[in-house]
Amino acid sequence: MVLLGLVALGVYALDQVTKYLVATRLVEGDVVRVLGDVLQLHFVRNPGAAFSLASGVTWIFSLIATGVVVFIIWFARRIRSLAWSAVFGLLLGGVLGNLTDRFVREPSFGLGHVVDFISTPWLIPAIYNVADMCIVASMIIFMILTIRGTGLDGRRVSGKLAEEHRPAPDDRETA
Repeated sequence: MVLLGLVALGVYALDQVTKYLVATRLVEGDVVRVLGDVLQLHFVRNPGAAFSLASGVTWIFSLIATGVVVFIIWFARRIRSLAWSAVFGLLLGGVLGNLTDRFVREPSFGLGHVVDFISTPWLIPAIYNVADMCIVASMIIFMILTIRGTGLDGRRVSGKLAEEHRPAPDDRETA
């Protein structure tokens, strides 16, 4: 649980510091080429979800994010694996980073626009932030751990159903 908290705190701090730097040093709409067309800083305020979808229902994202935060905090005591702690720490830090924007940024509480600024036009046509990257990374690791059958305690979950249906060894005696 300590690792989960440290990862979440680190993600949250990095997200908020980078958003602060962008919002105080760039004008909305500015594009700064860091590595040509490979990596750019493109400051936008996103009222919606990914790709600015559903921008008219920002308050729903605030409610969902609040629910995710509450769930992770409640669920955290069950986690005994470092990998799963990292997954939920990345998710918690990312969700809290974007939720903070929704609560404290304009236009109003619960409807605030998220600061996005990382652009990789060659990879995906989206502009995102540190919180978004950590949320996506947590989902990728989540899928890997799930596919590998890694339990919350870090052990590989044995497939009891698979064992029940495994053919018994051939007990026939050879003559």
